[in-house]
Amino acid sequence: MRNTLWPLLAVAACGGSDGPTRAPYGLDTRPSNPTCTAKPRPVLDTGVTLERQWGGLGFNAPMYAVQAPNDDTQWFVVERGGTIRAFATTATSDADVRTFATVAVNAGGEGGLLGFAFHPEWPAKREAYLSYTRDVAGGDPAPPTCRESGHPFTSVIGRFKSTNDGTSLDVGPDEVLKVAQPYSNHNGGTIQFGLDGKLYFGLGDGGLGDDPCDSGQTMSSLLGKMLRIDINAPAGMYTVPADNPFVGVAGTRPEIWASGLRNPFRWSFDSATGEQWVGEVGQGTWEEVDKIAKGGNYGWKPCEGFHRRGSTNDLCEMPGLADPIVEHPRDEARSITGGYVYRGSAMPSLVGTYLYGDFETGNIWALLFDGDNKPTPKLIETLPAKTLVAFAQGNDGEVYTVQISGEISKFVPAAPAPPDNFPQKLSQTGCFDPNDPRLPVSGLIPFDVNSPLWSDGADKTRHLAIPDGTTISINAEQDWDLPIGSVVAKTFAVGDRRIETRLFMRHSDGGWAGYTYEWDDDGRDATLLPAGKLRALDGDTSWVYPSRTQCIQCHSVAAGGTLGLETAQLNRDFVYPATNRISNQLATLEYIGLLTTPVGPPEAAPRLAEPSGADAIETRARSYLHANCSHCHRPEGGGQGMMDLRFATTLAATKTCGETNTQGPVMGATKLVMPGSPEASILALRLHATDNKRMPPVGVTVTDPTGTAVVDDWIRSLAACP
Repeated sequence: MRNTLWPLLAVAACGGSDGPTRAPYGLDTRPSNPTCTAKPRPVLDTGVTLERQWGGLGFNAPMYAVQAPNDDTQWFVVERGGTIRAFATTATSDADVRTFATVAVNAGGEGGLLGFAFHPEWPAKREAYLSYTRDVAGGDPAPPTCRESGHPFTSVIGRFKSTNDGTSLDVGPDEVLKVAQPYSNHNGGTIQFGLDGKLYFGLGDGGLGDDPCDSGQTMSSLLGKMLRIDINAPAGMYTVPADNPFVGVAGTRPEIWASGLRNPFRWSFDSATGEQWVGEVGQGTWEEVDKIAKGGNYGWKPCEGFHRRGSTNDLCEMPGLADPIVEHPRDEARSITGGYVYRGSAMPSLVGTYLYGDFETGNIWALLFDGDNKPTPKLIETLPAKTLVAFAQGNDGEVYTVQISGEISKFVPAAPAPPDNFPQKLSQTGCFDPNDPRLPVSGLIPFDVNSPLWSDGADKTRHLAIPDGTTISINAEQDWDLPIGSVVAKTFAVGDRRIETRLFMRHSDGGWAGYTYEWDDDGRDATLLPAGKLRALDGDTSWVYPSRTQCIQCHSVAAGGTLGLETAQLNRDFVYPATNRISNQLATLEYIGLLTTPVGPPEAAPRLAEPSGADAIETRARSYLHANCSHCHRPEGGGQGMMDLRFATTLAATKTCGETNTQGPVMGATKLVMPGSPEASILALRLHATDNKRMPPVGVTVTDPTGTAVVDDWIRSLAACP
């Protein structure tokens, strides 16, 4: 959306209502910048240890632990043999423990009572759901024909109710979902409610080493999948949510949310963002961690980790498969136990960090990211081998381990955390007035761009600051290279409400990093977020705050670090609030000595077009793709496939027109750009999508009506490929 705030700021600065004055330059001198420079990176401390909890209580093969919604006073421990034990957080002996629920199970192989979830409206709605395996009974579906005859047991989601004020679950089970298991292993087991109120259930591929049915890829089977159902239905029933990705697809079970899984035994939702993290078991070579998206295919059995199944070298590059977040070779892990994203307060530096482990080895990792934004697991603890069956998370966000040997432990700081001087408030950054952080300091220079990155329709104001005595160089591709110590700031507003300010800093090591400040409800200051966040706005709208990792995903080294700071984006007129002058930005910034490399006359310099402007439709569409897509889809940009969507690239060289998508069909389309037909062009379809097929993939939940229309009209105007 074009920024509407600058003209108002200009009028306010000059104290009048006259329009801006046309001038050769918007500023007369370069402002001094003594305060707005990149600060040292935040301290990342992973010094943790495990502290035994409830040592005086005896648990019989505990498999899972959970608290009820909005009740911090109790814990509930799931025991494999079919019992759920309840006790106060302050319990010290078995005398403090009561039986909360029981169910008949078959605990052979990898079976038993495996998962438990309270209804999100508990205790107003006294229902809870158990995930377990039991003996085969009449009416269960027959096993797949490509397996041996017979099956040892059935996986069940059972609904239980309480008629005694929540003291115990005394009614049930009402079996909501039943799935035949052809073998006694790979049963999955975790069930959880998402932030959307729907119930998710992870099922393994049914066992046997090589899965002769290829269940993960067989869409007529519920095995090897992540399922999503709506349990707010009459007894013994569930409904399939209408927005499940495969509703109405012939030959596909509509309950499926994601496919290609071998055994999602332990997984969880990030309580702040709703992202779904899965610990995924491999076969003989690689273990992996996945982040599940709607409709995603996670590769089993063609792939293990990033590799072709069974290979330690060959990458698995089959079209349409989603890569894992990280993989582990078998000398590090042999049976991944998925964990939780830490959202507690005891270890602030770990907030937003995924913690997970391995059953066979006992290793536990924090999933960090190195300077190149590569996922880098850091080993933080080791438990006795073959004991770690689950992690647990309290309502306060603290994380625990559950060992089948009977112990439950809590992550606690190993030592006092080192001091972290990174500014926690926007008013402390030196980039905004400490008394009124809505106002930038004088050292920040405002700017605007021709073709903005779509941000759910928010208004945006942009500023840059470089250290005194330094200048900006411009490379051959006209990307601007800011010096060490530079800061780029962007503030987002929805209506008249500030939502977020992002600071992008170039640190002393030469690397860039992004930091998000969430504006407080009173609008007087903004607070640093340690990780991504989803925030509800008015009505049904929400705002996605990107994580620091997601910032770097877009601000790639190949794209020059910053995105908007390039000649073609800045070659435009701008109203400078400090002088109320309207002038070309290139001419102004060169005049005040900000640039090492002269840009020359603006009329001879490259320029992107505004999406809603009067330029030719191809110019506007290619400008939009450059701004929204080319930071990844360019050489070394990290985007999948061979596309090069930079504005200066010829259409033929973009490798889009008439080209078959290397990642497989998307919504039935196979060509990236089909001349004359945006509805058959993956490039257009992905801009319209709002699920995991959406491009760009970060920070977007709403389709851009102007941008999609421009790209659609351009594709429609193409008669043929060059």
